[in-house]
Amino acid sequence: MSNVFYAPGNERAARVNDLFSAVARRYDLLNDVQSFGLHRIWKQRVARLAVPQAGGRALDICCGTGDIAFALARRGADVTGLDFSRKMLEIAEGRRLKNVSRGVPCPVFIQGDAQKIPFPDATFDAVTVGYGLRNLERWDAGLQEMHRVAKPGGRLVVLDFGKPSHPLWRRVYFTHLRCSVPLIGLLFAGNADAYAYILESLNHYPAQAGVTEKMQDLKMGNVRVINLLGGAMTINYGEKTA
Repeated sequence: MSNVFYAPGNERAARVNDLFSAVARRYDLLNDVQSFGLHRIWKQRVARLAVPQAGGRALDICCGTGDIAFALARRGADVTGLDFSRKMLEIAEGRRLKNVSRGVPCPVFIQGDAQKIPFPDATFDAVTVGYGLRNLERWDAGLQEMHRVAKPGGRLVVLDFGKPSHPLWRRVYFTHLRCSVPLIGLLFAGNADAYAYILESLNHYPAQAGVTEKMQDLKMGNVRVINLLGGAMTINYGEKTA
């Protein structure tokens, strides 16, 4: 039976919005619990790969509560975080206000559609996304939009759940997503379906192999995959050519 938060086609955005509205207040806590805090290390790695320069411009789409956007800003870039979930942006904005009061460099957050990014072509030196493409109605449209708004030479960095190539590890990992992760969601957020959604969405997402193929179709340079935890998590990297 399909997950209550997953729907293909035109209903996808509304269901995903319902999901993030339901988990926004516990989202960061659940990320820490289910990844044992490792997601913070992976997001910092995304920020390093993006190579934000002082005075350069960076965009983090599907920014959620802002982890990657804040990491980019701390490295000196002029950062915009974009997300379509108002509830998630409320958390991100609350974090921004606290950091501003401490004199910490901060992103600007805006609401928008990652499949129709509201910026002109060749605007950003780096474009990132963490755990976001998988949630779009058309993940490939999201990646193509990232490519469109990147400057020539700009870096595209994608972090998301992956599909391990080793069959035994893949079976163990998918069993964890099917059984343990929904239980964690139930215990810590009172919502098992919101976390059972991860596996459902991953089943419909081509993961690192599909993102690599699309980057190659876009004629990007230096395309590579960084497999984390044996491919359970992955970072796709590419550079926009002239």
